[in-house]
Amino acid sequence: MKNICFLNSSNFWGGGEKLHMDNALEFRKNGYTVTLAAHPNSELWKRAQEENFKTIAVRISNLSFLHIFKLFLVHRQFKKHQIDTLIFTTSQDFKFGSIAGYLARLPRIVYLRGLAVPIKNSFVNRYCLTRACTHVIANSNETKKTILQHFQGIIPSENVKTIYHGIPPELLEIKKEKGDFFAKKPKGIILGNAGRLTKQKGQHHLIEVARYLKKENIDFTLFIAGTGELEEELAESIKEFHLQEDVILLGFIKNMEHFMQEIDIFLLPSSWEGFGFAIVEAMAQGKPIIAFNTTSNPEIIDDQKTGLLADYPNTQDFAIKTKQLIQDDALRKKMGLAAKQQVIDRFIINDRAKEIEAYIRS
Repeated sequence: MKNICFLNSSNFWGGGEKLHMDNALEFRKNGYTVTLAAHPNSELWKRAQEENFKTIAVRISNLSFLHIFKLFLVHRQFKKHQIDTLIFTTSQDFKFGSIAGYLARLPRIVYLRGLAVPIKNSFVNRYCLTRACTHVIANSNETKKTILQHFQGIIPSENVKTIYHGIPPELLEIKKEKGDFFAKKPKGIILGNAGRLTKQKGQHHLIEVARYLKKENIDFTLFIAGTGELEEELAESIKEFHLQEDVILLGFIKNMEHFMQEIDIFLLPSSWEGFGFAIVEAMAQGKPIIAFNTTSNPEIIDDQKTGLLADYPNTQDFAIKTKQLIQDDALRKKMGLAAKQQVIDRFIINDRAKEIEAYIRS
């Protein structure tokens, strides 16, 4: 195990892409030769170039595993870079990567799954999981449960290893930067949310939370970072309910560390999460969390200790818990300290990369 390739063909930047970059940096630091296979127009590709990684340009769709010529081209790149270990996370990369890796006879083909949704028990998926992949890693126990849901009796439970994501220890440091981070000066308590603007991430719930807080005459500013297909719909809702001074859409934020430093409470209204990477980023900066009590969230958030878990999908309960934390400064500080300690104990990239390395070598 000397030459590792991280394959991620997504052309957007999210938790999965950040995970690949963080792990790539950590494995390189540990003496491995690392190559990143990425979409040439993606943020991951740009950052790989900035970090002077070897790169392979890939453009993969859900049906790319059927394209023999494309498989052959990537197979040839694996041979050129003498890849012996391939790691991928997304569903489309799972099919394409496992088949390309199998054709290249790579000794280690690793599916690091981050989606807490069941895998369809199709012929292709069975082949990739049981024949092509040599190792399967789940980013939470919830994700592991969904991997096995349709494969009972086909994949033994012990063949799927749960390894949580990790963050670089540098993110624990408080680095106050000069200048105003937010273009619009916030008022009151600062609430934050970051993620793709999609139905799954649930930002529409935050509009209802903002309406509730405003009705309760609470001073707050809610900043929502990210882009996605719901951006226009969210902007219209903000305007419809006269929340332009209260809810601000920031678009894509590159410096997420600074964003987390500037907020007081992080809100995550997702309907499901394989592993809430943004939660851990906020906890690393000593911020308490409010999220729905669903999927993997209870594995990361210790309810009443590092944050508050609301009944899913009860937006009213989410709003009430947000109000409770806004009005209790001592509780916010206490939860923030506990949240940061939880990251130190469980979610540091150095430890998690060693765990991945030990499992792949086994």
